[in-house]
Order: sequence, then C-alpha cells, then structure tokens
Amino acid sequence: MAYKINADRNKPWNDLPDLPIDENLYEDLEIYKLLGQAKASIGRLQGRSIAIPNQALLINSISLQEAKASSAIENIFTTDDELYKAYSEDEAKQSDGPTKEILNYREALWLGHDHLKLSGKFDKAYFVKMYQVVSQFSDGIRTPIAQIYIKESGTGPNAGKASYTPPRGKGVIESKLDNLIDFLNDDLKYPIDPLIKMAIAHYQFEAIHPFRDGNGRTGRIFNIHYLTNKGLLDYPILFLSSYIMKHKEDYYAGLSGISQRGNWKSWLLYMLKAIEITSDLTYHKINDIISAQEAILSAVIEEGNILRPESLVSALFSQPYTRVKHFTSMGLYAENTARKYLDQLASLGILEKRTIHGANYYLNLELYRILSE
Repeated sequence: MAYKINADRNKPWNDLPDLPIDENLYEDLEIYKLLGQAKASIGRLQGRSIAIPNQALLINSISLQEAKASSAIENIFTTDDELYKAYSEDEAKQSDGPTKEILNYREALWLGHDHLKLSGKFDKAYFVKMYQVVSQFSDGIRTPIAQIYIKESGTGPNAGKASYTPPRGKGVIESKLDNLIDFLNDDLKYPIDPLIKMAIAHYQFEAIHPFRDGNGRTGRIFNIHYLTNKGLLDYPILFLSSYIMKHKEDYYAGLSGISQRGNWKSWLLYMLKAIEITSDLTYHKINDIISAQEAILSAVIEEGNILRPESLVSALFSQPYTRVKHFTSMGLYAENTARKYLDQLASLGILEKRTIHGANYYLNLELYRILSE
C-alpha cells in the first residue's frame, strides 16, 4: 500500500497517516544491513560507557556538545569558550542569548531523562516539558487557529513560500500525538526494531509539529531519550546532532521526501547512518578523554605534593572550565589549597589560567581539544 503523501503544501496536512506505516515501505535489505551496523556501533558505545567510573565526564561534557550541535541546526550558535564558561557559572550568572538557549537544551536532556525514569513511558506531559524547557515558553500544544507553516529556505523563486503546513484544527494535533505516543509505548502492538521505530517516530513528530516553536530541538531530544528509554544507552550521551548538522540539507530533504513522495527508505538510511557514525564518534571521544585523564592523573601523582589526586583529576574532567569555587563547594579543598593546586597544574601546562572579567578560570586543555575536534 502506497504512503498517502501531502498533496497540497499550503493546506494543513490533517490526513497525515497514523502509525504504523506499511511494513513494505521500510522492509529492505539495504536498510537491514545498515541497521545491523548501527546496532553494533551503539552496543559498543553502551558497553564502553558503563565501564566508566566517572559518569560526570559523560553527563557534563558530551551532552553539552550534543546540545550545541542540535541548537546550531536551528542557527543558534555560540563558541566553545562562551559555552563552557557559561556552564561553569552559577545559573543566576548565566547570560541570555544563544549560550543560554544551548544550556536550556542540555537541561531538557536531563529533565526528560529523569521524567522517563520515573514514568517509564512517553506521554504528552513529556513532550510539553521538553518544549517548555528548550523554548522557555509556558504554553503547550499550539492552538487550532495558529497559522503555522514551514517555509522554503534559500534565495530561489519559492523562498519564503510554504514547503509544508502541519495538521491544524480542534483536537487534530492531540489525536495525532496520541497515536504517536501509543506507537512509542506499545511494543507488543508495534514490534519494530527500536532504531527503526525511533526514525519513524522522529519524522512523525516533526510532521505533527505540535508546538509553535522548538519542534526541531524537541524532536532531536526525543531521539536520544527513546534510545535510553529502550535500554540501548544508560545516559543521553549520543552525539547524534553532530551528524545532522554536518548533513543538514539531507536531513530536511529526508523529511520532505516522505511528505512529498512517500520516500521512507532514504530517511531510514539517513537516520541509521547517523546513529552508526555518531555512536562511533562518541565511543572514540570517550576513549580519548579516558586516556587523557589517565595521563594527567599520572603526572599529578608524580608531583607528589597534591592531596587526593584522583578526586582532583576527576573534577577537572567533569567540565572544561574549572574555578576554585568548584573544589570548595565539593568540600574537596579549602580555597587557598584549591587555588595553589590549580596554579601548580597551570605551571605544568595541564591547565591554562584565564582571567575573564576579573575572575580566574582554569581550562583543561586536553579535554577542550578532544571535545572541540
């Protein structure tokens, strides 16, 4: 059975087909070959991540990079320096603008992870919470009268015109979301491999476009949460948006290819390749960080005059920028001792001391290099 496409881009697509899609649309040898490769890569990443004693390394550093990449897809940019410096500050001191928006994304990654740990399943409250955190709006599902459509980008003759108009009307969006949520939660009714299911559900969420803003970021947050909810990852650490950012045109072409031509195969191949490559990327980043951490620990121990070197180095690898207050707030060292040790490591070339607006920051050079590659 052919997929019912969006015939008129200027009219709300209230006939968006409910899930599941016809199995014939994605049962393909090429898809299943790539599925096997993606499953192997994400399995290797999971096996490596659970063996790491310092989970803050994953939680703080890698998830922050995922937030930065996903936000860049929406043309929300900041530098690594600005992002890491803002993250090292107290929340009250964090500036507004792009950096704050990226930190909101990272916060949503962890709030949603906790929400699903408690509830065990997806619901409307989950999606609304993710939208509210990334957008910082207090409303929920868009109203039936909201005139929302997706514009053609670029400078061609169709630039600014509608490329897609999502469903609209009383109860329409809610009904589509209910179907999506049922598809996500009921694996007996819909026994589809989780990676395939995630790709299908991501498209469906973007096609429903349930919020007035932030749908792209919310949908990419969902991708990672679905993988953790199904036990493929323990933590939302997959650097998935890095691939989407590098292949942004293909990402949007894949979404529109389904709406306009029913081309599910290209979309599924794209998403499976994204999972495979970013699983490998994250795996290698973790290995590089662990190697750097071990080398620096050896150097610190060799100094011989630093107390609790393991705790010190562990804290240095929880985020790229460190301040004296991080060590005092943890109860690890007194203020003068923390400053002495950080200055000592800066003199060894392990850290770089930077004075910004009168405050001293210590940059972990190796961690910064690995994350920025």
